[in-house]
Amino acid sequence: MNKTKIREILEKLAQGAITADEAEIQLKLQPFQDLGFAKTDTHRAIRQGVSEVIYGAGKTPDQICEISRSLIENGQKNILITRLSPQSAEIIKNSLDLKYYEMGHIGIVGEMPKPDTKGNILIVTAGTSDMPVAEEAALTAEFLGNKVVRVYDAGVAGIHRLLSHSEDIMKANVIIAIAGMEGALASVVGGLADCPVIAVPTSVGYGAAFGGVAALLSMLNSCASGVTVVNIDNGFGAAYSASMINHMGGK
Repeated sequence: MNKTKIREILEKLAQGAITADEAEIQLKLQPFQDLGFAKTDTHRAIRQGVSEVIYGAGKTPDQICEISRSLIENGQKNILITRLSPQSAEIIKNSLDLKYYEMGHIGIVGEMPKPDTKGNILIVTAGTSDMPVAEEAALTAEFLGNKVVRVYDAGVAGIHRLLSHSEDIMKANVIIAIAGMEGALASVVGGLADCPVIAVPTSVGYGAAFGGVAALLSMLNSCASGVTVVNIDNGFGAAYSASMINHMGGK
């Protein structure tokens, strides 16, 4: 049930077209739809302002299609699917209006929403190898109504590359700093920025990087104030938090 449907019920109640008991029953009607293998959360947009997102990894194309149809039937216009494989995307395209972004493993059913906030989210990566995580973050942030600026391959091994984007850093409302190896980028960006910095450790690196654990610990121990950290390779989580911060000014 979306906000439009709730308003219709409340207007009918105000006009006397339905009783208070009837309105209560309609509002209580299943805030989720049980598909057997999944329970789609049809009230999430009402509670949180953002509709349910589908995590594609581990789901079959048929399951993703059925979940998507359930969300659409309950008023969701656009659907974000994360961690979607190219193989699943090709199958899903036969059933749904899906646009697939292979670099970020992101699928979008429907149109990409337009930005609804003035502030920018800056996404900066240490290296080109961090781009899959960065694109997951960038596309998620854009789907959530944000303007995104991308600065890729600007790590501390050639710090002049980062400093050449000082103006972008100063203009950002939120910055997502993405790095593997030793994860030093987040501390450097945090020392330059006057806005919140969300650090994303990636699983990029040689053996002692431990699949991103080294970068994670480095970012958690950052001496730069204002740096917070999400899980390894969690571009989606970083973008979701960044979007919430970026939209706070509109409240």
